[in-house]
Amino acid sequence: MATPAGYRVIAETAYDPAEVVRGYTGKTLYVNVGTGAVEERPVTQQMKDIFVGGRGFGLWRLWNAIEPTTTWDDPANEIVISSGPVGGTTTYPGSGKSIAVSLSPLTGNVIDSNAGGYFGPYLKFAGWDAIEVQGKASENVVVFVDGVKGVVQLLSCPEEDVNTHVLALRLMKTFADSETPRDVAAVSTVTTGSGAEHTRMGCLNFSFFDLKREAVRVKQAGRGGTGTVLRDKRIAALVVKSPPVDAEANRPADIERLREVGKRITKEILDLDASQCDMRRVGTAHLVEIMDEYDLLPTHNFKFGSHPEAGKIASHIWRERFGQSMPDGCWLGCTMSCSHAVDDFLLRTGPYAGEKVLVDGPEYETAAGCSNLGVHDPDFVLEVNFYCDTYGIDTISFTTGLAFAMECYENGILNAERTGGLELRFGNGDAALEVLHQMARGEGFGAVFGQGIRRMKETFARDYGADAGFLQDIGMEAKGLEYSEYVTKESLAMQGGYGLALKGAQHDEAWLIFMDMVNNQIPTFEDKAEALHYFPMWRTWFGLVGHCKLPWNDVEPADNAQTAEPAKVPEHVDNYCQVFTAVTGVKVEPEDLILQSERVYTFQRVFGVRMGFGTRQHDAIPYRSAGPVTAEEYESRADRYDAQLKEKVGVDPSGLSTEEKVKKLRAFREDQYEQLIDAVYKRRGWTADGVPTVAKLRELGVDLPAVVEVVEPHQ
Repeated sequence: MATPAGYRVIAETAYDPAEVVRGYTGKTLYVNVGTGAVEERPVTQQMKDIFVGGRGFGLWRLWNAIEPTTTWDDPANEIVISSGPVGGTTTYPGSGKSIAVSLSPLTGNVIDSNAGGYFGPYLKFAGWDAIEVQGKASENVVVFVDGVKGVVQLLSCPEEDVNTHVLALRLMKTFADSETPRDVAAVSTVTTGSGAEHTRMGCLNFSFFDLKREAVRVKQAGRGGTGTVLRDKRIAALVVKSPPVDAEANRPADIERLREVGKRITKEILDLDASQCDMRRVGTAHLVEIMDEYDLLPTHNFKFGSHPEAGKIASHIWRERFGQSMPDGCWLGCTMSCSHAVDDFLLRTGPYAGEKVLVDGPEYETAAGCSNLGVHDPDFVLEVNFYCDTYGIDTISFTTGLAFAMECYENGILNAERTGGLELRFGNGDAALEVLHQMARGEGFGAVFGQGIRRMKETFARDYGADAGFLQDIGMEAKGLEYSEYVTKESLAMQGGYGLALKGAQHDEAWLIFMDMVNNQIPTFEDKAEALHYFPMWRTWFGLVGHCKLPWNDVEPADNAQTAEPAKVPEHVDNYCQVFTAVTGVKVEPEDLILQSERVYTFQRVFGVRMGFGTRQHDAIPYRSAGPVTAEEYESRADRYDAQLKEKVGVDPSGLSTEEKVKKLRAFREDQYEQLIDAVYKRRGWTADGVPTVAKLRELGVDLPAVVEVVEPHQ
């Protein structure tokens, strides 16, 4: 086949694209960018039975590729990307997810991160259930999977600008059959940028071609630094070309059942979304004012949960700024259509200053992260959003990490000399943007900051004599991963949702704030432990099959509140049983979906133990996640905290200094967290140190000899 101008073939392998049958192709693709090796690997029935697909396939391939001593920057580390058996369905919304698995530069442990975009489904329709890339190239390379001609190529990449908004469009046009929009739309890429190359918090950008705008769009696998791994391997991009996609591309076992359940959820979305979360017009950014109202919107490094200027970045602002004339989806046929963008945004800083660009988003996390910096300016949010995306930097790690640095500055731990002249005070948007551009260049304070909160804490204590205890209290990371953007002080269950999440402080395992704090539906430790069993297992399932979580509970049936367990949205749980059965031919009930997830979730916990993590000490959280660290925080909510001291702790706050009140409340809340951990471990079938028991592995059917060998010393 002809090689694009400027590219050089390093390795090339022809293959026979496998037909998808009931959601699977039956094989995965291995590419070593260091040696040029390309291999076809079988998907066994055991893989499907135990690991299902998506995140499960990624974990299993990575487990077999590395050793307990492997580090994130070792050539042996892999990035594995998979969709899942239901991924690529066009008749049920939210079926375009891809899941990336690797060892994290931030945590050192296994990381999983999901993204929309077309890459995962296109990879499957090109003949592969997953791709695993390993090794390190000696030059910038592109891995190209041509699912039309049946060729895998490892190519040298001549492109000088690796930032996503430039590179993704060039690659999509370069590897398409022509520059007509329909041909370009048959190509999808995974890219990152210069920020990923110089920091530990690099994200992966999964592309899709927006036919209405005739422009490239991207969705992020943001968490944990997978983009950093990509650039460490000197991979500029992964590129896939797909044959045409239709409603039967997965060759489902029962297409009529699939269509019927798809019609049901689509009708609900069209009828109810505008009066519920309004995802089709504003997406996840609708949460800004809701979080602010309930004192959950992070401000000034999670010290506070609301701000008088939060309305400046609330949903009505984004409704006005989003440029599409109709809803946008990040996969074909998704009627949730929450993937919004701002057109022709004029950049005022950085290497592309003066250019008008398309900005994907903002999502809630990005807007709320800017609130955490004390900046409530929509243009600032969009500038941060664009540059984080194109540089390949996770917006959550960037904003949460910078909020920590700003608090350090305001406490004298940092100063202008240590930041290279930057006044990193809350509200200083110009300084924040300069840090972002330094990160992309690997220069100045940006190079220090780009290592993440955990390493900044070590640096500031060692080099600047900062109080390590104070840094631990205010450094909003768990397991090395920066917190996503919710204030959890009044929700013990959500504190556990962050601290017990396998990858670190991310809300995609369990979001229990409203069940716990607002509605008081889970009052006891046992109730909370049950929620911290069910919801992480349930949410894991989406990443196994290639689904997006949003159509599950961001639109609900009109009578959902009258059901026995409205938080679970039982009608939609039944939908997913129907979808899985319709695609794979395997009949499942709701408890089967939980069991599928529990197998993989428990295996991932053991994987963490194998890598030197995954025990109780690693489930610790910074105290700011649980309560007020400083007198300022306490006094900002003094009535609330005084009442809690009296009613929950049994201490009369009268006559106590604020510092004494902080100390007594802290002792109570830290004990509550430890009791919660005990209850969760018991519910999950883990030891008191948080390690799954051999009996639990046997019960779940994941008692593989190598897995049992890891946990036996911990029994």
